[in-house]
Amino acid sequence: MTIKNKLRAGISFLFILAFISCGLSIYFLNRLSADARNILKDNYESVQYTKNIGVAIDASRDVLGPQQTKVVEDNLVAQEHNITEHGEKQLTDSLRYKFEALKAANGNSAAAAALHPEIKRLLYGIMQLNMNAIQHKYATASATANSATILVAFVGSFLFLVAFSFAVNFPGYIANPIKELTERIKEVSNRNYQQQLNFRSNDEFGELGQAFNNMTTKLNEYENSNLASILFEKKRIETIINSMHDAIIGLDEKSFIIFANEVACTLIGLPESKLTGRHAPEIAHENDLMRNLLLNDQQKMKIYADGRESYYTKEVLSVTSKDKVIGSVIILKNITEFQQLNDAKTNFIATISHELKTPISSIKMSLKLLEDSRIGDVNPEQRQLLENIDEDARRLLQITGELLDMAQVETGKLQLNFGSTHPINIVDYAVKALKTTADQKHVTINVQCDQDLPSVQADLDKTTWVLINLLSNAIKYSHEKSVVDLVVKVYKADEIEFSVQDHGRGIDQRYLSRIFDRYFKVPGATTEQTGTGLGLAIAKDFIEAQAGKIGVESEIGEGSRFYFTLKRAGK
Repeated sequence: MTIKNKLRAGISFLFILAFISCGLSIYFLNRLSADARNILKDNYESVQYTKNIGVAIDASRDVLGPQQTKVVEDNLVAQEHNITEHGEKQLTDSLRYKFEALKAANGNSAAAAALHPEIKRLLYGIMQLNMNAIQHKYATASATANSATILVAFVGSFLFLVAFSFAVNFPGYIANPIKELTERIKEVSNRNYQQQLNFRSNDEFGELGQAFNNMTTKLNEYENSNLASILFEKKRIETIINSMHDAIIGLDEKSFIIFANEVACTLIGLPESKLTGRHAPEIAHENDLMRNLLLNDQQKMKIYADGRESYYTKEVLSVTSKDKVIGSVIILKNITEFQQLNDAKTNFIATISHELKTPISSIKMSLKLLEDSRIGDVNPEQRQLLENIDEDARRLLQITGELLDMAQVETGKLQLNFGSTHPINIVDYAVKALKTTADQKHVTINVQCDQDLPSVQADLDKTTWVLINLLSNAIKYSHEKSVVDLVVKVYKADEIEFSVQDHGRGIDQRYLSRIFDRYFKVPGATTEQTGTGLGLAIAKDFIEAQAGKIGVESEIGEGSRFYFTLKRAGK
């Protein structure tokens, strides 16, 4: 039987109980009503009739008057029609006979007087007979009421007990399986797949229990079948992590350390047993490296371990599940070998550049002497050769200067001489330095620099070098007889922006992100336009070293706008 049918049966059973209780109550109430009606209608009326007759007889001792006669006649007729008890008819007939005799003895006082006691006796007999009947019927009604009370009380108690038992047990029949199912589901959510439901009924609960048991059995089989492979994969991953030369530390979403490989334990200086399971910020209180890993955003780190200095780059990877971060992995890549090679390369470049600077300067000095007429005259062909040598020497001197600046930046030996200066000083120096170059290409430098601008806090030489580099590039990439805009304005409350805008061919969007990389050259540029690829990279280092920002905006056919910002003096 289904649960729906069981609910219908239970509710119908309660309706039947209520119907039985109501039926019994109605039956006994009808019986009591009938008994009471018999008492009031039959016997009580007979008593009333005899009383009225007696009162009329007593009103006249000798001869009945017309009024008394009518009262007696009416009540006697009514009594004759209300005979209900055994013997009552004989007494009523005798009363009729005596009443007729009394009417016949009208005027005979002696006869009338003799009939009065007989009539009184008969009236008393009828009254006594009905009074006895009333007492008997009252006893019967009382007995019926007592029986009804006992029976209704018994049946009501029985029905109440049945209904109470039904009300107590039937909800449990519905709720208990649901409660047990809820508890089993909670256990399954905790990965306890050995749960079973023992619903032995042949209804929906039985089907539900069977389906649940099949589900947990399948889950348990799947869990057991994958456990070995999961453990194997875990061991394999741990082996791979421990064999890596990079330090790897895994954290959960609450910053508790899940794992740390041997390299990480060596760098931190703690064994794995003292790292795994501990709160990383707690370790950071007593360990400098852990504190730097958690709080410092510096990508490149120098760490002293195993008796030597090593260089590492830090990378933090977020572990997500369903768009929710559930942990992170900190990776320290050992770049010591690359750093040593880079240092060697930087030192080599610095040494070569420094060694080349002296002979190049001597060449330029010799060229100056050769151009002096006191040394001797040169023909046009020789002058052209001297100009070519001078141009090449200038380019070599520029390259060696950029290489030396780059070496200073890479080795961290960049020296800045900060001071307060007005932007117009930087602009004038740069414009004057490139005036000849601009005139040769018929390029006009349009300067917009208000005298009321506040001073900036900067290294005058380095900043001027940056602006010269940007102007030089703008002139190179501008068409002849075009304009280069040099604008200086207040960028923010505490910053001043320098911008150089040309109207050349522009730079493709895909190259803008790499324009400040070292040795990067925009494809498609002519030999005269390209340089070493170091100028903008050095400019970026110079500006950022002064707490400024540098950037570029460009579109093909619209030209390029290079800009940088410097802090206001006093800010």
